[in-house]
Amino acid sequence: MREEEKIMAGILFCPGDPELRAIKLRTHNLNVDYNATYEDETEKRNAIIREILGSFGSGFFQGPIYFHYGKHTHIGERFFGNFNLTIQDDATVTIGDDCNFGPGVTIVTPVHPMLPDERNFMLDAQGNKKRFCYAKPVTIGNRCWFGANVTVCPGVTIGDGCVIGAGAVVTRDIPPMSFAAGNPCRVIREITEQDSMKYKPEILADNRVIE
Repeated sequence: MREEEKIMAGILFCPGDPELRAIKLRTHNLNVDYNATYEDETEKRNAIIREILGSFGSGFFQGPIYFHYGKHTHIGERFFGNFNLTIQDDATVTIGDDCNFGPGVTIVTPVHPMLPDERNFMLDAQGNKKRFCYAKPVTIGNRCWFGANVTVCPGVTIGDGCVIGAGAVVTRDIPPMSFAAGNPCRVIREITEQDSMKYKPEILADNRVIE
């Protein structure tokens, strides 16, 4: 089994494998290319993003961006990612439609052994001493909003319509239509119709909610 197949199977893999290193090097170089562009070079930016990602609907990345594998990330339509988006997509990262991320959002999928000796080295099937880790996929639903500096940890699923408060560290699944925040992140309450801006006329001013 190839090391990339081991990642997707959720078992230990060697991140120093030459094939994996080549994938990451290509993506890291494309990150640099994207980050060297001007904000209004939209065609150039879009072309680079489509080289990086496994699939992408539409949207905008403020930059700088930091993808690890890139090809393991799949993003839907009308995405917005603010400054310093980091996605360490060893395992698959899936992001739905109409998601908006504030600055400094980080999504991580790899998990390392807890014991120091095992984190340094273990033996592969042939008895060779290597460093290993494993990874868990992250899934984010449609119409989610993440505040600044949200971190999503390996294996987490966040349901449709969620708002994740700034600075949250999401270590467990969040059900749909939840406002969640904190470290570790926990559900504060359900998001309901009472959260509509029409009930905040002092902020709504002379604008209107689409009925």
